[in-house]
Amino acid sequence: MKTGTIRQTVTIRAKPNEVYDALMTTRGHSGFTGAASRISPKVGGTFMAWDGYIEGKNLELIRGKTIVQAWKPAEKNWPRDHYTTVRYELEAIPSGTRLKFTHSGVPAEHVGHLADGWKTHYWAMLKTYLET
Repeated sequence: MKTGTIRQTVTIRAKPNEVYDALMTTRGHSGFTGAASRISPKVGGTFMAWDGYIEGKNLELIRGKTIVQAWKPAEKNWPRDHYTTVRYELEAIPSGTRLKFTHSGVPAEHVGHLADGWKTHYWAMLKTYLET
């Protein structure tokens, strides 16, 4: 299977711990997406987001700095049991947080719409939630 990698960088006017908590707590994730989620705060713990559309497992967690997850959507034509790797790197900057995002192992036919989805359904909504 041919795969690709999505790389995006976004600046959020909030502290790294606030960004981390929005992504890694059930309350925060549901708060910015408006959808049901269940997020374990522990390495090895599982998560579910977007009313069950996304599921996975936490691989590495450093509060306010790093999140690495095995990630799989309930996507039509997604290879069965294929997990990708999602990595969020949070860096404090004078204006808030620089979030460097990498999504690797994405089946090639899904790269385009998932890249757009991260921008629309994560970064824009996260910014609205934390910056207002």
